[in-house]
Amino acid sequence: MNDSLLPPTRSSLAGQLSALGVPPGGVLLVHGSLRALGWVVGGAEAVVLALRDVLGPDGTLVVPTHTPVNSDPARWINPPVPVEWWEVIRAETPAFDPARTPSRFMGAIAEQVRTWPGARRSTHPQLSFAALGPRAAEITDGHALDDGLGETSPLGRLYRLGADVLMLGTGWDTCTSLHLAEYRWGRVPRHTEGGAVRGPDGEQTWVTWEDVTFDASDFELIGADLPEFVPVRTGTVGGGTAMLVAQAAAVDFAARWLPLHRV
Repeated sequence: MNDSLLPPTRSSLAGQLSALGVPPGGVLLVHGSLRALGWVVGGAEAVVLALRDVLGPDGTLVVPTHTPVNSDPARWINPPVPVEWWEVIRAETPAFDPARTPSRFMGAIAEQVRTWPGARRSTHPQLSFAALGPRAAEITDGHALDDGLGETSPLGRLYRLGADVLMLGTGWDTCTSLHLAEYRWGRVPRHTEGGAVRGPDGEQTWVTWEDVTFDASDFELIGADLPEFVPVRTGTVGGGTAMLVAQAAAVDFAARWLPLHRV
């Protein structure tokens, strides 16, 4: 039977990921869209199994598990909420719990990793990452509030570990690693943010901190220029297109690109 007529499976995805260049034993940050892969036998579970098959027992799989709704309602614009709601939201938002709080807008693949037995998740109430594998604790532990995507965050640790980034059916606008370049550029404005966290006795408490004001509006432009200067491997995985790039090379390029192009 013609394999092209069959739906993607754990084994076929693993073969395509291996052909793309996902390295056994490596550290891999995945931004994935299950929908972009088409109907997969076994769904998100099969995708994660395929990723782990290729990475092997010495590899570490990382995904963003962000929770942007746990944020200061004074900054909400899509949609905004009435001023008289702000204090109620701050007082009643459930405290972030790495084991229980679901990610939002990160997709089914990220949620599958987050809930996988043995997964580790960082404690940032908005910008957490989850990881599976021998480097998981090293990547996720000690995630500071005021350095959500900076040098001491999981992204900074991935950079120092020589991680790769896999865009699995997603565009460069979802490439969180490029925010690390914003920190390095140093020209990005900062703002005060807030979120609900667990206090020392487990109670809900609202905390505030200052961090970079992230802007991904030009990340697609960065991605369009990237292959001219940085090796980007592109291939078909399932029914979608995947891109694989060394995270450090992408971040270094973006750090050079921003001062030249962002006003």
